[in-house]
Amino acid sequence: MTGTPENLLRAKVWESYAYKANVPREGLLVDGRPALTGLDPDLVGDYVILTVRDPLCAYTSDPAELIAGRLDNPRVAGRTGMFSLWSGTFDGAAISVLSGGSGGPEAELAMHELLQFTSASTFLRIGGSGGMHPRVVPGDLVIAQGVVRDEGMTAAYVPPSWPAVASPELVLALVAAADELRVTYHVGLTRSTDSDFVGGGRPGVGGYFQPWHLDVVESWSRAGVLNGDRESAAVVTLATLFGRRGGSVCSVADNISTGAPFEAGAGHDGAIDVGLRGLAILHRMDQERVARGAQLWNPTCR
Repeated sequence: MTGTPENLLRAKVWESYAYKANVPREGLLVDGRPALTGLDPDLVGDYVILTVRDPLCAYTSDPAELIAGRLDNPRVAGRTGMFSLWSGTFDGAAISVLSGGSGGPEAELAMHELLQFTSASTFLRIGGSGGMHPRVVPGDLVIAQGVVRDEGMTAAYVPPSWPAVASPELVLALVAAADELRVTYHVGLTRSTDSDFVGGGRPGVGGYFQPWHLDVVESWSRAGVLNGDRESAAVVTLATLFGRRGGSVCSVADNISTGAPFEAGAGHDGAIDVGLRGLAILHRMDQERVARGAQLWNPTCR
């Protein structure tokens, strides 16, 4: 652990933890590898894509393997019954792609091991989502500028008032990729919830609602939220909290506020294209930033 102010504060808290002798500080291992992902740290790239095995995205196979098919020299970097992880390169960027189950708690498990055991700098959620604001339509992409943390997992780490802000460098790179690829996109707010149904303003079993569910769509749409998902808050919050870069690009499959019907996988190939191209652009930006000696990439780094 490096001697940064944050790490020194965390070490102080750790020393007061009554059970520190009873649990491994880094997490559980199986045969020397992180137990949940089975990742090999030496094979994980600097840029990590996190996906969900989501039938609503119309995947024809495991999304990690599918996306890895677009990489040069793809190889398995970890595999368990819960996650699969592939690594390769794309236009010079060392990229890994992980797939797993849905929701913030599942994303936490993967993010913990990726943050704990690798030096990856950047974590990008590529997924599907439901449209909420009237200006988005099925097939559009939403590049998250920030994420409304309306779920429970991240509240275990930081209070709800803590902002989940996407990395500005990653947002710029994704925007550049979307413009280059000529896909329709929006930059704005994504809202993450644990409940896909009543939590997202959609009916539960048999049309179940409580009165407070009836205003979800209108209230958040009025506040400028463009779309809803389950994982973006986890990825952006944990990446940022532990000194890395986080972001999200999601395809939109329907729109609850306009009644635009659900289209499985609408725009999702475009989200994958933008994610991969965006990370390649970010890789180039990182090289320019390092050469310039800048803290963050900016136009003077060119």
